[in-house]
Amino acid sequence: MTVALASTHSPASTRTAEPVSPIQATEIRHPARVELGKKLFFDPRLSRSGFISCNSCHNLSMGGSDNLKTSIGHKWQMGPINSPTVLNSSLNVAQFWDGRAKSLAEQAGGPIANPKEMAFTHDLAIDMLRSIPQYIEEFRAVFGTEQFTITEVTEAIAAFEETLVTPNARFDKWLEGDDDAISAQELNGYQLFRNSGCVACHHGPNLGGTSFQKMGIVEPYTTDNPEEGRIAVTGEDADRFNFKVPTLRNVELTYPYFHDGAADTLSQAVDIMGRIQLGRKFTPQENTDIVAFLKTLTGDQPQVILPILPPSSDMTPRPAPFE
Repeated sequence: MTVALASTHSPASTRTAEPVSPIQATEIRHPARVELGKKLFFDPRLSRSGFISCNSCHNLSMGGSDNLKTSIGHKWQMGPINSPTVLNSSLNVAQFWDGRAKSLAEQAGGPIANPKEMAFTHDLAIDMLRSIPQYIEEFRAVFGTEQFTITEVTEAIAAFEETLVTPNARFDKWLEGDDDAISAQELNGYQLFRNSGCVACHHGPNLGGTSFQKMGIVEPYTTDNPEEGRIAVTGEDADRFNFKVPTLRNVELTYPYFHDGAADTLSQAVDIMGRIQLGRKFTPQENTDIVAFLKTLTGDQPQVILPILPPSSDMTPRPAPFE
């Protein structure tokens, strides 16, 4: 980790009995590594077309997602699954819906080489970066070598992503003792959320991201999406349709919802989750109150100054998005 969580509030005022805890701000320990990772995160030259960057699918101006059912990949290919938010992703037990990446660094290398996403190879990505003098200098300064590999690239991207946390949500302020931070309706929504059993999966600082759960516990979930979840990693039939529980932080920004992006609105998502996971049909008013609570989970969005990317050299491949 290149950042540390730094509390700015007195723990004595925190509602410690709640199953949800506040997101903490970060303290950056290795700013040069973070800055390099930010450049790589925004650099479309890490894709075969020279057009797709990490930010294409994890847009930091849109809650760290792209608001599409499935992301658009190389040559306008439709991705297989909804793009989860990158915000607060360092708090997840694993990365991707099926948890196949154990760390942010491992996740960062996946899309680069995925033929349906950035469609490059790791070797070609390294060749591209080594064709740019400024990148060579930065990798030498940060990692102490000009012979960097995909390992250093993904470690730098992960260092930047670790800073993308969203503290100071109104609900966090309530957790820290400010009774006026949320309304009576929003508090009622939280109580419904807690007492109905939603917190069995959506708990902790990230309100999710810490376990894998079956989609459709009480009644089957019907979808045209072919992805089957955790079974792709474990090979165990018991893991079929088990997906990583998504974070609910900033959830009002990260529509559409679920691994297949089938729920366009929070109201739809609450209704479906109530029925298929809890066996409960929320009334219209209950649904409205829960949605009101969920909107209190939007925290301070990362204030990212767009990096000026190092200029290509004569040896750097030029963008070819139509080839």
